[in-house]
Amino acid sequence: MEKQYEDAIYEITPLSEKDCFYIIERYKSECTFPLHSHAEYELNFVENGRGIQRIVGDSIEEIGDYDLTLIAGKELKHAWKQHKCTSKKIREITIQFSSDLFFGSLLSKNQFNSILHMLEKARVGCSFPMSAILKVYSLLDHLAAEQGFYAVLKFLTILYELSLCESRPLSSSSFACISDSADSRRVQKIYAYINRNYNKEVRLAQLAELVGMSPTAFSRFFTQRTGKNLSDYLIEIRLGHAVRMLVNTTQSVSEICFECGFNNISNFNRIFKRKKGCSPKEFRSNYQRVKKII
Repeated sequence: MEKQYEDAIYEITPLSEKDCFYIIERYKSECTFPLHSHAEYELNFVENGRGIQRIVGDSIEEIGDYDLTLIAGKELKHAWKQHKCTSKKIREITIQFSSDLFFGSLLSKNQFNSILHMLEKARVGCSFPMSAILKVYSLLDHLAAEQGFYAVLKFLTILYELSLCESRPLSSSSFACISDSADSRRVQKIYAYINRNYNKEVRLAQLAELVGMSPTAFSRFFTQRTGKNLSDYLIEIRLGHAVRMLVNTTQSVSEICFECGFNNISNFNRIFKRKKGCSPKEFRSNYQRVKKII
């Protein structure tokens, strides 16, 4: 079943309340399912998919022969489109599981710390490298044929093994509407200020004063807590909002540039291409190709 969700399909998955997870294995010659979202978390594996275009939030990338992606952000739009893929033997294994499967007392146990951390990171979607795929390939390869308790054990083992591997975030946090509720009150105060004023000039000294710190101490504190300096963080937030406007409005690139806090169209285009691998116009065109209007 499907229903309208903004400009994409909202999928009602077959997962029932009595199931730990739902798995489907497909062999196909073409990727045709449109851009969509759903409430469940999803681990998606693609084999023989070189040239397929993977869309997760505002991330649009061409994949290689193998692709393994975890999406733990509710309503985060995603799709795998044919694009340049010429393979007629595409294999796809999709595992969907409820967001509340681990939450409660189980995930609070020490043995599940790494899985919890991985799921938090995957709220923006994350892609695993080939080394991680090789670690879990044999488990994924036979999971669809398993049933009952041992299938759940294999699934948990896959998640655990992946949680020990490095993964790469896909969508920007601002596009995915993700905030880190675990951060300190100081950081939350800074985030709130930036989210209200990202389209204006935001100075380091202003933020330092806001939380009662010197500019030097604040700069060090902010980088330690976010892993980014203030300039890079602002660019990420502004780009996230710019991408949402490119996708959901008909405003010109120039209008979007200035509304999102960039004060120079050339600089905006340059930063956008460096971060997204294409120009704003190309991104809008690529994204519109995978949308399905109902």
